[in-house]
Amino acid sequence: MTEQLTIVLSQMTQTVGDLAANAAAMRAVRARHGQADLILYPELQLIGYPPEDLVRKPALAAQAATLLAELAADTADGGPAMLVGSVEWEGDALYNIVALLDGGRIVATRRKHELPNYGTFDEKRVFVPGPLPDVVEWRGVRLGLPICEDGWLPTVCRHLAGQGAELLISVNGSPYEIDKDERRLTQVFASRVAETGLPLIFLNRIGGQDELVFDGCSFVLNGDGTTAHRLTDWEPEERVTRWTKGAPDGEGGGWACDAGAITEWEARPADIYSAMILSLRDYVERNRFPGVVLGLSGGIDSAICAAIAADALGADKVWCVMLPSRFTSQESLDDAAGCAAMIGCRLDTIPIVPAVEAFDQMLAGSFADRDVDITEENVQSRIRGVTLMALSNKFGPMLLTTGNKSEMSVGYATIYGDMAGGYNPLKDAYKMTVFALAEWRNANVPRLSRNPVTPVMPANIVTKPPSAELRPDQKDEDSLPPYADLDRMLHMLVEEEASVDDVVARYGFDRDAVVRIERLLMLAEYKRRQAPPGVKLSTRNFGRDRRYPITHGFRTA
Repeated sequence: MTEQLTIVLSQMTQTVGDLAANAAAMRAVRARHGQADLILYPELQLIGYPPEDLVRKPALAAQAATLLAELAADTADGGPAMLVGSVEWEGDALYNIVALLDGGRIVATRRKHELPNYGTFDEKRVFVPGPLPDVVEWRGVRLGLPICEDGWLPTVCRHLAGQGAELLISVNGSPYEIDKDERRLTQVFASRVAETGLPLIFLNRIGGQDELVFDGCSFVLNGDGTTAHRLTDWEPEERVTRWTKGAPDGEGGGWACDAGAITEWEARPADIYSAMILSLRDYVERNRFPGVVLGLSGGIDSAICAAIAADALGADKVWCVMLPSRFTSQESLDDAAGCAAMIGCRLDTIPIVPAVEAFDQMLAGSFADRDVDITEENVQSRIRGVTLMALSNKFGPMLLTTGNKSEMSVGYATIYGDMAGGYNPLKDAYKMTVFALAEWRNANVPRLSRNPVTPVMPANIVTKPPSAELRPDQKDEDSLPPYADLDRMLHMLVEEEASVDDVVARYGFDRDAVVRIERLLMLAEYKRRQAPPGVKLSTRNFGRDRRYPITHGFRTA
């Protein structure tokens, strides 16, 4: 009868579709922990998560089956067993599974029962739900193996407890959202422990995958509800945990984990900044761009994007370009130069005045009977977009866009202009969040930074009124409510799906102002559909979570 176990939690990243590299990384972990009994890896670690429709390719599942068998064969050496996430076909049905590998073979597989199909998740599109899983008998221990969503709802864990499970092991692919780390621990999985009386391991991955980023924050809970381990956030970690049957912390003489390090997780806005760093780093590097290029206007959005890019990639991989027009102030020129100097990145200046004059001449005949309006402003923005894309095409760096969620919500952005590019770190960050990030970054060096300098922008960038500088003396608040008010409206309309009357009742805003913002929010959907990807921070980001029709006539007022 086994009475002691050493279990390694491998909180790690992976690359979707690069099965050979993912398998090699798991082998490397196992080689470092030859004395352990069991090594755990995150959900779908062999193929990567989320695989989306890529997983429907039969060749991918076939390669996964071959590599899983090879990993199982590795365990014939008498070393640690491995719990590996993969997929398997049965007839026309594809399943999300975990496989327990030991003694040179696949000892058991279990299929994910609860398939999330809300917000960012769409697993019912590609997977078939498995049955309620049985416990796995392994080395005299009865293991319950809920896969991610199986642990977020009570049914599977209660079923496993009823089958006599002694230890729950939940492998996850749980993306970052603001404040989600504590909710996982203190609300969701603490409830599973309270309901079953069983100790539980929650293992999550780290790293960026397109619009998602995974924060780790793995942990171990004993059956009495106490926290035995908390792994770090955002970084890979291989945590060795030691378990004893009949220990004082084990409920009813069951299994309990020895106390280990309790890591403090980052609070806001440091965690948001880390999400932006890690997502951008993995997006750029895994898509094999040599660096990034962006327009540096002297405003806060482009300044914080330049800082994030330097923190993610190193200042030598960030190319900033000032694109002044006849409306660009000397203040903006000075602020952009100061920002680039503080960050330590390259700054070039390419005036757009000749191109604007050329367009004025080109369009003079067609525009002869029309007054100057927003069209000419948008031409300036599009000239900037074309210029930056030319640099990207010629030299290879990916173009970053720098618009925030407040602007994207109401269409305060120029399609094919400042919206042009490959990735946007601020896509899911409201303007007031941008201010908070800038103030925080000017006083702190992020833990993940590859450019450990501070401050990163002149204080004037943070304090001056935001302006697009597309006409004389322009300010954002000429067209929009103050950002503090706008963000409150948008948070209710977007995150809470509230009505105009709900917003007015909570904050007392002028009703006509809220009606206008709701109208702009609905009208701008066609722009957002053509915007580049950007890291998900909230529960309702544009694209993966909030999927509205472009054409519709519904309004709440």
